[in-house]
Amino acid sequence: APQPTAMRSSPMMIISNTAITALQAALDNTSEQETEVQRLKAMAAELRAEAAELESQQASERTKFTEKIFQEFDANNDGDVTFDELKAALERTFEMEIADERVETLMKDFDKSGDGKLQIDEMASVEQFRNRLEYLVQDEKRKTNEATRSAAKSAEVSDLIESQLALINDRPPTGTDKAISVLPYLFPLMDGLMFGQFLLKDASNPVFGVVAAIYVLYRSIPFSGVLTFFGLSAGSNNLSLNRLVRYNMQQAIYLDIALFIPAIVGAITAAASSSLFGYQLPPGIAEIGSDAVFLTLLATLAYSTISSLLGAEPDKIPLISDAVNKR
Repeated sequence: APQPTAMRSSPMMIISNTAITALQAALDNTSEQETEVQRLKAMAAELRAEAAELESQQASERTKFTEKIFQEFDANNDGDVTFDELKAALERTFEMEIADERVETLMKDFDKSGDGKLQIDEMASVEQFRNRLEYLVQDEKRKTNEATRSAAKSAEVSDLIESQLALINDRPPTGTDKAISVLPYLFPLMDGLMFGQFLLKDASNPVFGVVAAIYVLYRSIPFSGVLTFFGLSAGSNNLSLNRLVRYNMQQAIYLDIALFIPAIVGAITAAASSSLFGYQLPPGIAEIGSDAVFLTLLATLAYSTISSLLGAEPDKIPLISDAVNKR
């Protein structure tokens, strides 16, 4: 006879039971989460209430404390703390003398209405006053230190300027300075001898012999003119040399440069009188022009030499001395 078959669960029934179990667990978990959220919200509300109450208590205490301080500062109980009352109260509180300038600064800092007095709504705590005073003291120290450093720096600059000025030799010339100051004028004299060719024909003249010897020595040195020019230019900028020496060096350079003008005029005149142009100058014109230039040069050098030997700057030469003074 056939055996009865045992009942077996189908796969669909197993999946359905599992889903139901998972859904039930999720619902339980959601319920627990909602309960936790509600609990946290209640705790937050309780904390906010406690914080508000604490803040209210602190505000009330601050108001009472401010009123107490204000009453202590307001000596005549008129509802205002004046400059004198503030100064007296602070000195009494901190047991120290406070400068009027610091009290004025405090009054300006806390006097919001600008009436020169403190009302109760402008009153600060003692600690605020203390902190502000400490800041003012530190700020004053900082400014004092900066002023000290600035003064020290100014002193250093002043000493440096004085040391530099000490290097400038503007003192009265000594005998040696006077003698040396004449030598630069040999430069324009050597270059100006070309204009004295008609006056220096007499070789028996002792002055001609001395001048000729110096000229030969001067021309024997290669590039003597260029070297002399740069040497005098450098010497005129050497502040350790006496002012008279520096002045004459520069003036000698300008005199030498000025000699270019008659030299150029002479060259142009010579070219015009040549056979190329067919024009002849009257006899003696060139000689007169050269003699005039040379005599003017000698007069200028004589004035400069005598003035320098007397210790005075030869600053009366037209145009030339003005150019030296402007430099």
